Amino acid sequence: MIFGGIMAVFEGIAALSRDGLFLMTRHYVFRLTLTGWGWIHLILGIILVLAGCAVLSGALWARYFGVAIAGLGAIANFLWLPYYPLWALVLIAVNLFIIWALCTGMQREADTGPVR
Repeated sequence: MIFGGIMAVFEGIAALSRDGLFLMTRHYVFRLTLTGWGWIHLILGIILVLAGCAVLSGALWARYFGVAIAGLGAIANFLWLPYYPLWALVLIAVNLFIIWALCTGMQREADTGPVR
């Protein structure tokens, strides 16, 4: 989660710096400026890093929160596809892996039951 969050933060910073790296589409359904997308990715990335730190501390609520935030990150990167397709696909895969890992970890904890 921390890695995915850091990558989203870098994506947000790159978009906020108005780098010539990104493709600007004319007729895209979601008309946000590059700065708007940058803030979305930056905020989601920071929240994902904080949730990753909370998961490492062992908080159960952080797993549920991480699944929700990683889901939002995957959706945001799906909407980001026209601007930078390769980076967006990589981050969609990372976010889906985060969701899978968090859900699998919850299943393992439930299977082991309380320790006596």
